[in-house]
Amino acid sequence: MVLNFGKPGSRFLEKVVFARLGAKRPEVLVGPRFGVDNAVLRIGERRVLVVTTDPVSFIPELGPATSAWLSVNLLASDLTTSGFVPQYGIFDFNLPPEMEPRTFADYWDAFHGECARLGISIVAGHTGRYPGCNYTVIGGGVLCSVGDERQYLLSTMAENDDDIILTKGAAVETTAVLTRVFPKTVRKALGAELFGRAKRYLRKVTTVKDALAAAAAGVHQRGVTAMHDATEGGIIAAVLELANASQLGVELRLDDIPVSEETEALCKLFRIDPMTSLSEGSLIVTCGSKRTSGVLRALRRNGVPACVIGRLTGKGRGAYGISAGRRFRLKYPRADPYWKAYWKAMVKGWN
Repeated sequence: MVLNFGKPGSRFLEKVVFARLGAKRPEVLVGPRFGVDNAVLRIGERRVLVVTTDPVSFIPELGPATSAWLSVNLLASDLTTSGFVPQYGIFDFNLPPEMEPRTFADYWDAFHGECARLGISIVAGHTGRYPGCNYTVIGGGVLCSVGDERQYLLSTMAENDDDIILTKGAAVETTAVLTRVFPKTVRKALGAELFGRAKRYLRKVTTVKDALAAAAAGVHQRGVTAMHDATEGGIIAAVLELANASQLGVELRLDDIPVSEETEALCKLFRIDPMTSLSEGSLIVTCGSKRTSGVLRALRRNGVPACVIGRLTGKGRGAYGISAGRRFRLKYPRADPYWKAYWKAMVKGWN
């Protein structure tokens, strides 16, 4: 078992974390699973509580307001893969000693504003300032929502022969963050036009609108069967996680995955494979082929670009990629290249 930068692999989680989950309670319908964004608890007749958790961060290069927007939307992107609108939030902040009170006040003001815009009521939390907390992750958050037990979605619910839809494209968050953190280096390498496009990616780093628009087209037999946002490991990891969670195989057409000119140039600069790099902002949506056109229409009506990139197959069929007429086995990325590229750039003094 190896712990790389970022999230650990499935083997570590299965052996160390998922085998030790405290007391068992009958109302827990869905607990922690690899590739599953949310937990589900039954709270009454046909009523469930959907819950997710994630780190919250403050990235000095982005500033307090943008960092707050990003933190709220990363959490909400996970919750909305259930098809539910986020309703309640609980947040913990372990602030670095050097953070000024005014900086946190600006951060919190923006945090509150984005929660209010998304309809999230902040119901509890903790705030403190502690030595040793001098990194960009400054705490964690929980979002939850109550809804009809018959309406929620999970990445475990995809079905054999479902189409796989992707919103936006590859390496969205990689493009957004590296452009903002290393603007001078990126601008020099990409040129003014591509740099300008890449700099606008930050507000794409959310799948809240994507997920709610897709779910509005219908869920289960009437439309979307499963959703999963692409985070660490990029599009390939997200597709494999969803297929594994639903115990299915997959055929992924890599040449159909959009990679913008600016993303391709940035990934070349940082020596990153865009297919396996951080891509929050991209949503994987599955649905029966008869429902695909309706889901695509719903997404595009809401200004979300989307396309079909493959299909799910029977469990014993395995996971395959298709590119340039060649068919090959897909492997789960051992590590997201984003983290290594980020720290290498920092060591080199890129700015």
